[in-house]
Amino acid sequence: MLQLCCRLTSMFPVLTSGYFYFCFVFCTLIKSPSYSVPESLPFSLPAPAQPYTIMYYFTAAFFNSKLRCVAHLTILKQINHVNNLISLRSVSQKWTCPLISVQPIRGLVDEKFQIAVTNLPPNQKVTLHSLHQSDDTDFWEAFGHYVSDEHGSVTGFKDESLGGTYDGTEPVGLLWSMRPIPGSRHGLRLRKRDIFRPMEVRISVYNGHLSQGFSHQAPLATSVTERWYVAPGVKRVNIREKEIRGTLFLPPGSGPYPGVLDLWGGGGGLVEYRSALLASHGFASMALEYLAPEDLSLEDTDASYFEKAYQILNNHPMVKKDHLAVLGLSLGSAITLNMVSYSKVIKPQCCVCISGSHLMPVEKSLSELFELMKNHEDKLCVNEDNQVIYRNLILSLPCQSGKVDVGRIKCPLLLVNGDDDQNFPAVESAEDMAMMMDKAGNRHLLEILTYPDTGHLIEPPYSPHFRATKYKLQWTKERIVMLWGGQTKPHAYAQEDAWKKILAFLWQHLSAP
Repeated sequence: MLQLCCRLTSMFPVLTSGYFYFCFVFCTLIKSPSYSVPESLPFSLPAPAQPYTIMYYFTAAFFNSKLRCVAHLTILKQINHVNNLISLRSVSQKWTCPLISVQPIRGLVDEKFQIAVTNLPPNQKVTLHSLHQSDDTDFWEAFGHYVSDEHGSVTGFKDESLGGTYDGTEPVGLLWSMRPIPGSRHGLRLRKRDIFRPMEVRISVYNGHLSQGFSHQAPLATSVTERWYVAPGVKRVNIREKEIRGTLFLPPGSGPYPGVLDLWGGGGGLVEYRSALLASHGFASMALEYLAPEDLSLEDTDASYFEKAYQILNNHPMVKKDHLAVLGLSLGSAITLNMVSYSKVIKPQCCVCISGSHLMPVEKSLSELFELMKNHEDKLCVNEDNQVIYRNLILSLPCQSGKVDVGRIKCPLLLVNGDDDQNFPAVESAEDMAMMMDKAGNRHLLEILTYPDTGHLIEPPYSPHFRATKYKLQWTKERIVMLWGGQTKPHAYAQEDAWKKILAFLWQHLSAP
């Protein structure tokens, strides 16, 4: 009994303190001569009941009730512990960090991506934001305002943007609506210079509907996607032959491939990114530099220069001979129309002219063309924002003597135009070309795509829209702000649709044996 009492005392000191007080009083009583066993007790005793027997049974009853009480308290504590764990788990789930997913992480620039944000509170206002630093070190951004659904999710390919740089359901609005961040240099244009480095775009989600000050806010989640102009395995070959300056891009594999001679516009320089993207789609594409390349003046840049470039491409061992196309933009389109109409060397299977005109003759050299345009520069118009409208100058050039005779064209011709082109009279030119070709009997070779509210610079898909940018006039070297035209959303739609149809057109006419 003594050992049991000591053990219980060490285990339950508070419970046993009252018991030992009772024992002290009880022992004092039984020593008293007047003590007798009570007739009724709260527990039964065997007869005859002696004092110490009473104490034994009382002890058993006392601790049995106390142990049951302790067991009950222990169970209650365990239940409370489980309830606390459940509550903590619920709080943990409620405050889980938001997650953002961008798929694919790496892809070509003309591929769509899918953005998904999860673990948001239901019906939370958030802003999706994109940020890109260009090869010129300028920052570009776009953003859209969203509200999470009942599951706490936002998905860019099905949810609508309620505002920002774009609205509506636009899976790649965070790309084509990009613009320079506030405080940037004026008149910027986003162009890829190093095509072997990806266009890195940081996609972030912010709490609330923000329109500015993103650099001063901490995003809820961020992901980075890489946009490439070159697919894995595409090769870049420098062309420095017969005074020709250019870059040939070859698709992966052993070849030979159909070829494309790629002519950019009057901005000058060697522009490679469209040719790199064409090679990523299976074409051997040669980007040609033709505005004052090294060791060559504008006086020497005449029809023979383009004919030599065409022959280099046609004779390359990785190019399918006599399976060539010519693709031009702006001034490059005017040169294309001149070459396919008059050259005895350049005989492509098809050609594509983006935002071009047949009103710019290249009879001898580019120097003479620029001199002609300089003589009509008084026809240039300037709007209220001091942006130059160039199209009136081209319309003022001598018509009948200066028109390219497109009735001589013998190959399929695709014209891609925007009806808000403020740089070239492309739509008017297309209508006149259609009449000329109809009269000449080759109208069946002509296909015209005209896009509403679309400007001059129709580039590969998801490229940002530039309504006006800085530009250097070739004949004066003067820096101006050129108005290109177009509205952001319809221009973006035009770029996506036109690119698909350009690729289909090229494959249709170059894939024949």
